[in-house]
Amino acid sequence: MAADVLPRTPASPLKSIFAAAKYRSVESYELELAQNRRTESMLRAALKHVENLRRQGEILNQQQELLSHETGHRLLNDLQLIISLLSLQSRASTNSEAAEQLAVAAHRVSMIVRVHKRLHSYDGLECVAFKQYVEDICHDFSEMLSMGDELRPVIVDKAIKMDLPVHTGVALGFIVKELLANAVKHGKGQVIVSLEPHPATGYALSVSSDGPHLPEGFDPAACKGLGMKIILTFVQRIGGQFQFGLGGNGQGARFTVLFS
Repeated sequence: MAADVLPRTPASPLKSIFAAAKYRSVESYELELAQNRRTESMLRAALKHVENLRRQGEILNQQQELLSHETGHRLLNDLQLIISLLSLQSRASTNSEAAEQLAVAAHRVSMIVRVHKRLHSYDGLECVAFKQYVEDICHDFSEMLSMGDELRPVIVDKAIKMDLPVHTGVALGFIVKELLANAVKHGKGQVIVSLEPHPATGYALSVSSDGPHLPEGFDPAACKGLGMKIILTFVQRIGGQFQFGLGGNGQGARFTVLFS
């Protein structure tokens, strides 16, 4: 009978490593160590560079916020000075018609101040009750326009209640302000603002007015006015889509921002 053959015990991984290590020279260890040190040095330098960039970014952001706050503060001060001068001129004028026009101008500038303050009233907060926010902005515009020769009501129609992150809400507030100013400048009759659900993107914010149609080949990106540039900048910032076309009943113009 053949003798039993004992199974061979597999070599231990550590033994294999030690066996392989017997054939490595001291120079190979020194070379590997030098390479590891160079790699570590490069990683430390890269991390230091990234940290420096991060600190520079924080400093720039702080400087930008400070400059924005200071610019807004100075703007409000300048507008308040303009209001005071217009009011003084109105009271000092001996011409009743001129005095009335100066008073109207002072009132409109004061409404601009109110709109500006309202747009910044949510700074530092996390959410915006957007329906109320838009209604307040439209109310300010309605008051500003009611001092003119022609009544130009701003109506908030079909506005749903929703809370938005302050970043999105304030951006949309600036968009509404510019679209209202554009509608008042180029349209006529009442201005309608609506906020509705949209099946594709989530929500649709629209501002429409009666008046002439948009010119053929109208391109918002080609507009030279600052207002449209502000609108497109904020639309891009919130990752939205900007659309335009005819207003209600095929009249006037409607501008819509689609966002999620």
